[in-house]
Amino acid sequence: MVDILAKLATLTVHNALLSHYVDLKKKLLKEKFVALFNPTREEVRRFFCDTWKKKSEGQILDSMETLASDWIAQHPEYHNLLADPEGALSQDYTPERGETNPFLHLSMHLSISEQISINQPPGIREIAEKLSKKLGSEHEAQHLMMECLGQVMWESQREGKPLNPENYLEALRKLC
Repeated sequence: MVDILAKLATLTVHNALLSHYVDLKKKLLKEKFVALFNPTREEVRRFFCDTWKKKSEGQILDSMETLASDWIAQHPEYHNLLADPEGALSQDYTPERGETNPFLHLSMHLSISEQISINQPPGIREIAEKLSKKLGSEHEAQHLMMECLGQVMWESQREGKPLNPENYLEALRKLC
């Protein structure tokens, strides 16, 4: 009888611990989800700096880091900045200074790469392929696509409306 009670008590404690662990894991997953889709300025900058450091040291990268490091590699002008996380965190990029924000630039590369990979909005993959072929460079094609994305994002914010995918696709088609 004592043996049965001991097993029951052990099972109850195990379930309680597991339940706490599951709740904690759900909370951590939710936090990771929020950080992934609504990162702070610091989180974005740390992601790119940490990714470049890992790449430079030959560490294993996850799929997002691999994609990011591929784009970073194509932008040697950002390497020194990314190698200095504290400097990167403190730097401001404003239109008045006339500098491109490297973190916004790299984030847009990631965003456009994701759009192309899932073909959202529908038709973007075909447009990207045509533009890359026309220019002879996926990188240069993405830079032109960034201009279109930036323009429709600016218009969306100015008008206080959601981004219109048809306007985005129309602007992209004009590039081909």
